Amino acid sequence: MNLLTLVSEAMRALQTNRLRTALTMLGMIIGVAAVVLMLSIGQGAQASINSAIASMGSHLLIVMPGATSSGGLRWGSGSVKTLTVQDAHAIAELPMIDATAPVISGTAQLNYSANNWSTVLTGVTPDYFSVNNWEMANGNIFTEGDLRSGTRVAVLGQITATSLLGDEDPVGKIIRITNRPFTVIGVLAAKGQSLTGRDQDDNVFIPLTTAQRQVVGNPFPGSVNFMMIRAKSAGSMETAEAEITRLLRQRHRISTHMENDFTVRNLTALASVASNTAKVMAWMLGAIASVSLLVGGIGIMNIMLVSVTERTREIGIRMAIGANQRMILTQFLLESLMICILGGLTGIALGIGGAWLVSRIAELEIVITPGMIALAFSFSSIIGIFFGLYPARKAASLKPVEALRHE
Repeated sequence: MNLLTLVSEAMRALQTNRLRTALTMLGMIIGVAAVVLMLSIGQGAQASINSAIASMGSHLLIVMPGATSSGGLRWGSGSVKTLTVQDAHAIAELPMIDATAPVISGTAQLNYSANNWSTVLTGVTPDYFSVNNWEMANGNIFTEGDLRSGTRVAVLGQITATSLLGDEDPVGKIIRITNRPFTVIGVLAAKGQSLTGRDQDDNVFIPLTTAQRQVVGNPFPGSVNFMMIRAKSAGSMETAEAEITRLLRQRHRISTHMENDFTVRNLTALASVASNTAKVMAWMLGAIASVSLLVGGIGIMNIMLVSVTERTREIGIRMAIGANQRMILTQFLLESLMICILGGLTGIALGIGGAWLVSRIAELEIVITPGMIALAFSFSSIIGIFFGLYPARKAASLKPVEALRHE
């Protein structure tokens, strides 16, 4: 008997008990579908985080106001303006620093014609866009000249531009920000959500000096909400963080026994932790789903053992007319493998369909790769061989005379 004949015999045996074959296959279908679905959701979450990390820029540090004490009262982190534009200029002179971008932010009502839109208003320097790896979709960013003179110019995020101006080209249009006219000079490329979940495209950017003097207002002249800083390389991040801390303590006249009135955070390190966590979660979801594959494999082994018992006389007849142990072993192993292969292919199709449905209903990013499908299919085939080996060996080890006597 050649391999083709053995495959044909295996198919005939499976078709003899179609309901039992279908129910046995169901365990593999559910297992493979669960693996594909869980891995696609996990990979999608990881892709979303990696996209957010890439949009942030590289080698980033953020300096925020810290807790302060005054008159016996302790103020929480960020409650007091402790950072200034002069601090940013001093940090920019450090040898490990590539660029510094002080930021002041608030909310503002925007108006254009009969349309209005409330959004986040951010006062920045031109370096902010390069530090955050932000590209332009249309127009240009403002210049150092605009910063020095406090020009009323604005750069819009994608969502803000669409919500306020619709299909019109925003560049060159006059909009009103808190009832003051501003000329739109550019629109930023779409960036999506940040790691904190904030939509970065719903924003309007104006020169820092314009925000301080005319829009947001500031009871502490020269102060900023926070600073974005880009180090020259990944290897200089720790040194840059230490140098910034030393410089700000010196500028703020903080003595040795006093706590910092600012906080320096390594955004690249935080992003790396988030990415690694997402990767671990993706594989954990896949591992949890693969348990159902093991359950399906155990079900296959049980059914194949029943099949061996039912077909003992048939096995004896085959051996009596010349079939050897290897042929019997191969036939029963093929039956188990075919159940897993057919169940695996059906499960892959259902898993892809389920992932697409989840992405539509829950609006989650789903990633399905050929490697993921190959992994699920290979695992189901391995399950078929592993759990089908014992019943196949049991069938092959039967003695012809005893098998023929079996009722």
